Amino acid sequence: MIAWRAYAAVGLGSALGATLRYLAALALAGPAFPWATLAVNGLGSWLIAGFAAYAAHRGHGRVARWEPFLMGGFCGGFTTFSLFGLETLQLWQAGRPWLALGYMLVSMPLWLTGAWLGQWLGRRAAARR
Repeated sequence: MIAWRAYAAVGLGSALGATLRYLAALALAGPAFPWATLAVNGLGSWLIAGFAAYAAHRGHGRVARWEPFLMGGFCGGFTTFSLFGLETLQLWQAGRPWLALGYMLVSMPLWLTGAWLGQWLGRRAAARR
């Protein structure tokens, strides 16, 4: 596949995935718990792992050709958590369970720290204006 086609496939897939994520958020919105995020991340993890497994066993089939659109694009736009789930599973299946566990244990605090720091910097920048 020519590089520009892969980029276009990822962009189109991302747009579609992000749009469906937004629609899921509208449909499942609730004040008490982020049900939409939970559902989208679970479904996205299932989809990306299914696409990856199928493409790995059918190296030159349709799913393999559509990998930029399906995995990098659609699943990436639908949820970034899906890639984390796939990478953790791949580490585990490669016989590296301690690395998989370490990846999980480092990821959550890193994400929360990043979110906290981003919020802090955003508020600080807004207060200056």
